[in-house]
Amino acid sequence: MNLSSTFDSAKKIAVEEVFPEETTRPAVAENKSQNILLMGSDKRGELSGDIDDAKGSRSDTMMVVHISSDRDSVHVMSIMRDSWVDIPGHGKAKMNAALAYGGVPLAVQTIEGLIGSRIDRIAIVDFEGFKGITNALGGVEVDNPVAFKSFEQGLNTLNGDEALQFVRERKSFADGDYQRVRNQQIYIKGVLRKILSAETLTNPVTINNLVSSMAPFLTVDSGFSSTYAGSLGFELRDIRMADMAFFTMPTLGTGMQGDQSVVNVDWDQVAVIKEHFIDDTLSKYEVPVRPAA
Repeated sequence: MNLSSTFDSAKKIAVEEVFPEETTRPAVAENKSQNILLMGSDKRGELSGDIDDAKGSRSDTMMVVHISSDRDSVHVMSIMRDSWVDIPGHGKAKMNAALAYGGVPLAVQTIEGLIGSRIDRIAIVDFEGFKGITNALGGVEVDNPVAFKSFEQGLNTLNGDEALQFVRERKSFADGDYQRVRNQQIYIKGVLRKILSAETLTNPVTINNLVSSMAPFLTVDSGFSSTYAGSLGFELRDIRMADMAFFTMPTLGTGMQGDQSVVNVDWDQVAVIKEHFIDDTLSKYEVPVRPAA
């Protein structure tokens, strides 16, 4: 079985429309940049084949992957799940409430409002998929900045079960979700570093095992086909870790809205980021240096 048939036969394809009404959306980027929305679901293997079943649930992980028009750089922006934002038709609420209120289309509409740009493709990853991905790669090395539980500060090589614990944990940290988001970024960096290594790229068995392990835990929009993924992968064939940047949508720490603890968004910085998304100039964006929370 080749990679295309492995991916298409194992992934979970969305049957229903997952994007908002076209009249509410930003135009397709003339510069040919791409924005892929990644959402992590911690439903522990319970995702169905219909992406619309995500309605009523909440996503603990949200990342917008911006691929530059020249395919020379990739920027990944995490969005804190408790960010206090405007959700179309519902007023102010936590970011992850969008999925609960209106499923993936409302989550997309909310994020498109934040970045002023179109989301082109969508993938929801069941957290259990991290386990399969990690094991398929023969372990993933992470540079852990904060010791917690069984994880030492510094380099740790994670197996599948350890990867799940690493990306889920938040109660061990003084700043909770802030460190969890950083750890999720660190884990993804470790995965990408392993995938982009010569030992992986030159080993068809490893690549096939990776695709086979990842696909069953992916719920994607119908346009996210093996043809699309293969074409994009070819376009990004020269990308290396130095060409990738991870950051979190800027915030001003936590606060209260009624009886809810929320993350306050730095709207001045979001306005700057929006222009960089629109102009495809994220490589020029300078992340503010400030305490995490």
